[in-house]
Amino acid sequence: MTLKSALPMRSWLFAPGDSERKMAKAQASEADIVILDLEDAVAPESKAGARAMVLATLNSADEEARQRLFVRVNPLDGPHTLEDLAAIMPGRPGGIMLPKASGRGDVERLDHYLSALEVAHGIAEGTTPVIVLVTETAAAMFTTGDYKGAPRVVALTWGAEDLADSIGASSNRNADGSYGFTYEMARSLCLLGAAAAEVTPIDTVEPDFRNIDALRMRAETVRQQGYRGMLAIHPDQVPVINAAFTPNEAEIAHAREVVALFAANPGAGTIGHKGGMLDRPHLSRAQQLLAQAGES
Repeated sequence: MTLKSALPMRSWLFAPGDSERKMAKAQASEADIVILDLEDAVAPESKAGARAMVLATLNSADEEARQRLFVRVNPLDGPHTLEDLAAIMPGRPGGIMLPKASGRGDVERLDHYLSALEVAHGIAEGTTPVIVLVTETAAAMFTTGDYKGAPRVVALTWGAEDLADSIGASSNRNADGSYGFTYEMARSLCLLGAAAAEVTPIDTVEPDFRNIDALRMRAETVRQQGYRGMLAIHPDQVPVINAAFTPNEAEIAHAREVVALFAANPGAGTIGHKGGMLDRPHLSRAQQLLAQAGES
């Protein structure tokens, strides 16, 4: 059964698992979720030490603070995943990020591993949520719509750098700096996959963490497209992401007005409003926005 996360999921900030300083800095940030990274940020020869550091970080957090501490483990097609999980699950992480997933089968395999470790460490079975990176290999692009009902999954996100490596591309960007067609397709497939699975879609990182204006523009654009949060690689990106994915007062007021109009006309399929027409999709979008703002 798919879990529903009680946490806000606007900003997901990575911190290298082999740096106590950076993990502490990430925890002190305004990020909704901190991802303690055992994968790309950690060299193979440093992974054992990083596991110990991540476990210490988890153990030093109180129960409430620990809920926002996810761990990105290594991919299931390599030799490190079980060692990662065995090392960090005693610390009761708030969740797991699964990279380079090839499809639903990887999530189900991870679910079996987690269930055994939860039971072993006195954690309620099935309660550790998972966010899945769904576009990091060429094969994974064809399975983005297969996650509905997948165990533990609360969010899907995508990656452009590993996908470029998978297909042998020299760059994933156009001359103007925008993503190439294949990578925009990956973003769309992730969004559609998350909508089909009824989980939260999270956009990938903006690597140029110094360009705050570009980050703001992109975050606002992908939110309009349907994304509900974004990965971050630097604490300075977090306030911009949180602001972009938080409905503003004007949006909330408009949504309340739309909901009130349909409540006052319960049998109406369309309603004239300010020179235009509102229909049921407008009502649905208004209700979703109010839910994002914490209103029922």
